[in-house]
Amino acid sequence: MADTDVIIELKKVTKSFNRQVVLRDLNLKIGRSKTTVVIGPSGCGKTVLLKHVVGLIRPDRGRVFFDGIDVTHLSERQLAPIRRQVGFVFQGNALFDSMSVLENICFPMAEHGVKSPQERERRALELLRMVGMEDAKDKMPEELSGGQKKRVALARAIALRPEVILYDEPTTGLDPIRADLINELILKLQAELKTTALVVTHDMHSARKIADRIVMLYDGRILADTTPEGLKDLKDEIAAHFVEGRATPEELSRLSYKPLPEGNGA
Repeated sequence: MADTDVIIELKKVTKSFNRQVVLRDLNLKIGRSKTTVVIGPSGCGKTVLLKHVVGLIRPDRGRVFFDGIDVTHLSERQLAPIRRQVGFVFQGNALFDSMSVLENICFPMAEHGVKSPQERERRALELLRMVGMEDAKDKMPEELSGGQKKRVALARAIALRPEVILYDEPTTGLDPIRADLINELILKLQAELKTTALVVTHDMHSARKIADRIVMLYDGRILADTTPEGLKDLKDEIAAHFVEGRATPEELSRLSYKPLPEGNGA
């Protein structure tokens, strides 16, 4: 991948929490205007990877680059213009409960230089139309379903017209139909806005549908790097078991029935 095609790069990134190593000398390049999906079991470092991109977490060792700029040790003030180029869709949506849907969309614009209330509202309504939520503009988050909250979160993530959108488990907790709607929205936003999408998920149906490239993390390292079509040809046994949704023999062995020793209880 040529340097001009790379918008995010992690070089030999290592991150630990207490004694648990989450990322181990990780090298990863994310292509511009493509959708890269990161899969892997719980606790393998997927969300930690996302947070390194915008400086919410700093590496213990290694470097992180955004569009050629080394952001590893930038101050919060220096990171601000970088973060304006990134939209983040959190797993829990992170909508403000005290604000209406429209106010939630307007908030990042008010914080980052769109001074005219009329312009903020015009843009917010346009974004809500993109995600099919314009009729809910005056509702409060508590009045929305899980899928509706996710669509509002998507609209807010693109309010500043970012270069990159980060998605943390975008279909978690949704029924299959609502999950597929979110997948379609991700595809729509990528096609219309030409953004770069970096998605972490354990939803293999979603990964196959939206990805240009699929990277699997395991034990803090990249175990597989392929396309949706290439998933069926994975040679690594751990990766193949994960993709197919099958427990490994080692995992199954832990479920073996072992009778408890007889006691002298009542």
